[in-house]
Amino acid sequence: MATTVVAEDAGRAKPRLGDRVFSRLALVAGIAILAALAAVFIFLAIEGVPGLAKPAEFYGSASTFWGYVAPLLFGTVLAAVIALIVAVPLAWGIALVVSHYAPKRIATPIAYLIDLLAAVPSVVFGLWGISVLALQLRPAYAWLDDHMGWLPFFAGPASGTGRTILTAGLVLAIMILPIITAISREVFAQTPRLHEEAALALGATRWEMIRMAVFPYARSGMVSAVMLGLGRALGETMAVAMVLSAGGGISFNLISSSNPASIASNIASNYKEGTPGKIQVLIATGLVLFLVTFLVNFAARWVVQRSERRLAR
Repeated sequence: MATTVVAEDAGRAKPRLGDRVFSRLALVAGIAILAALAAVFIFLAIEGVPGLAKPAEFYGSASTFWGYVAPLLFGTVLAAVIALIVAVPLAWGIALVVSHYAPKRIATPIAYLIDLLAAVPSVVFGLWGISVLALQLRPAYAWLDDHMGWLPFFAGPASGTGRTILTAGLVLAIMILPIITAISREVFAQTPRLHEEAALALGATRWEMIRMAVFPYARSGMVSAVMLGLGRALGETMAVAMVLSAGGGISFNLISSSNPASIASNIASNYKEGTPGKIQVLIATGLVLFLVTFLVNFAARWVVQRSERRLAR
């Protein structure tokens, strides 16, 4: 009887002071983040809703708000998709090299160098995109126009400045590379060692072991990494505003001067000179971007939870 009472008392032992403090701090941090997001949404709703029904002169060449925001939303998504197409395979490859292929004396410096890219300001990427990347890509765009012009993506005419939506997407790819690589690397490294050794013991090659043991275990983390990179690409402002020579409209042509602007770059370019009515329109486009980003994160969370439930079975 006494042993049972002691065991129950031990099970109901109060947590230590440090555990209670950490628990409270974590709770406060979570509530603060939610409060900040709610405050941002409330501000965007209050200031931006009047911009949905302004006279036609506030929407430039469009006659309604949705006609104004549609090309901007298209450009935002197009630049982000280009960035993901370029960055995701490269990031996963680097993460695999660092976690499973390269020796530690080489893998550690590579990981540090990739992580350092996250510390570079977006303005620096924008300046590099204008003065270096755009100029170097002009011959490539001319070649694509000459040899691949039958595709709508490279129909031309090729931009003489190189400041196209494709250039902006490549700059965004470099900017989102560190976050996707870092998260993927950590997830790959957390694969149970017994799973990897069991696959190798059954005769699998290293790539087969990665494909059958590492990728299934890391699937949810890989999706999370991609969605975080997508969120960064959707909201990037200065680099896109500096690199992209926006011509307006909706076009799948990636190498011409008729480039759709992104929502964030359009806000950065027009906010300073905007009248009160125009600023309300810009804030309304920011509200649209906020909702799109929220939906993307919600979808990512759903995919991650579904993957985790499948693995739990």
